[in-house]
Amino acid sequence: MKILVVCGSGLGSSFMLELNVKKAMKELGIDAEVTHTDLTTAKSEQADYYIGSGDIMDQLSGDHKTISLKNMFNMDELKQALQANIAEA
Repeated sequence: MKILVVCGSGLGSSFMLELNVKKAMKELGIDAEVTHTDLTTAKSEQADYYIGSGDIMDQLSGDHKTISLKNMFNMDELKQALQANIAEA
């Protein structure tokens, strides 16, 4: 499984969220490749799930499976979102 963490510029916030996603996935016992990128690149890159803030995920909705977060640095929200969406797969 591949998870792509997305932010507007693909630098700071997506990198920090990538680290949190990796930590949460490990705690949940889910194996996945997790990387980060900017919004423009994400539109053409293949992944099983795309994670980011709601405004960024709104721009990816449609053909992409997105996970929108209100607070990208809230570990509880992140874990709940991962469990809810990954469990569906």
